[in-house]
Amino acid sequence: MANTRKSRSPASTSGGREVDPFLVALGQKVRSLRDRNGITRKTLAAITGVSERHLANLEYGKGNVSVLVLEQVATALQCPPAELIGDFTTRSPEWLMIRSLLENCDEATLHKVRIAIGQELGTLASSDASRARIALIGLRGAGKSTLGRMLAEKLDFPFVELSREIEQFAGCSIAEIQDLYGANAYRRYERRALEETIQIYPEAVISTPGGLVADAVNFNLLLSHCTTVWLQANPEDHMQRVIEQGDFRPMAGTREAMDDLKGILSSRESFYSKAHLRLDTSERSLESTFAALLDLLNDKEATKNDIIMQYSA
Repeated sequence: MANTRKSRSPASTSGGREVDPFLVALGQKVRSLRDRNGITRKTLAAITGVSERHLANLEYGKGNVSVLVLEQVATALQCPPAELIGDFTTRSPEWLMIRSLLENCDEATLHKVRIAIGQELGTLASSDASRARIALIGLRGAGKSTLGRMLAEKLDFPFVELSREIEQFAGCSIAEIQDLYGANAYRRYERRALEETIQIYPEAVISTPGGLVADAVNFNLLLSHCTTVWLQANPEDHMQRVIEQGDFRPMAGTREAMDDLKGILSSRESFYSKAHLRLDTSERSLESTFAALLDLLNDKEATKNDIIMQYSA
């Protein structure tokens, strides 16, 4: 793998010595925070146990500081280490004050704040518009494509498989996007495909890639413009369904593959749980799962006089 640090153009000191722009920016941030807190370098050295000379090298971008030293300096300056290395929520006093209001809030409160912010900024679709698009989320093998097609046919809605839309934009497969251009490029294609889908289809059933929730911007866009349903399944069912689809790669190193799958499910669960609805697809036939999906949508929408009720009858 190429070393991305080498791709940055180095800056030069007055003596012609090359310095790393990242280290220069880091040093400037440390100096700025030290000044803001009214702490001298000598005092900072006493608090952290780091020598004044080492701190001076850090502040002038000459020292490649260790993670432990960075943590010591951040603690002394009463900020998270992320602030030192460029956390965007530290760019202005307003950002800092907003962050301080939110940092001790529980998940329920943060959810309410997120919705309120979306409404204030006008980034949330109207309730009718978002309910007319149904997006299925979850890991591969949860049944998104199969149930999505069935639901689209039942509602007489277009069915959109977002992975295929991404590949059309890129002109190559998702695997090739990842290999040739990297994860950041893939997320950009994913966002473009999602934005166009929302723009084109006022009514649709959308099957989403399993990893979409890992990108906060894309997931927020989905939550704001669609009724989202998390299709859950236990790891064994996920694995078996992928194999039944003709992908035998999980058979290689089954124990390791299963451990990886459980790790992915665990890491994404808190994001998947933000969906408006959830449905466990394990230990059910396809017909009973689809009936449960219709019941779930009807139960949610029955009190809202929404279109789901009339189409699924």
